[in-house]
Amino acid sequence: MKRRTAREKALQALFQIDISNTEPQAAIDHVLEGESGDEYLTRLVLGVVEQKAEIDNLISENLEKWSIDRLATVDRNLLRIAAYEMKFFRNEVPENVILDEAIEIAKIYGDDQSSKFINGVLSKVKQKLLNN
Repeated sequence: MKRRTAREKALQALFQIDISNTEPQAAIDHVLEGESGDEYLTRLVLGVVEQKAEIDNLISENLEKWSIDRLATVDRNLLRIAAYEMKFFRNEVPENVILDEAIEIAKIYGDDQSSKFINGVLSKVKQKLLNN
């Protein structure tokens, strides 16, 4: 599975977990629709779930006039995936690739403003992580 596809499926799984409190492995199995598993997809979903408090804090620090709970579910979970990748996969995937992928996925799954919003927040997250 391509990483882009893994990110999209991770978004779908995290959306399901966020909305209905589904168990992470059940959500992964559901989005795979009988296909064989994917290591990157599993690492993203389980990693975001395990590091959710830290990632949400990182995102919240870079939101202006918003709380993480008020964000659209798609935007919130897309930010979580990208922030997780930037923080924990920075030696594996360049930050600009993570940013570009998140923006492109936002154009598909988010609303008209999602890609600009995602870009703005993740640019701040990227700067914060680079300065640490």
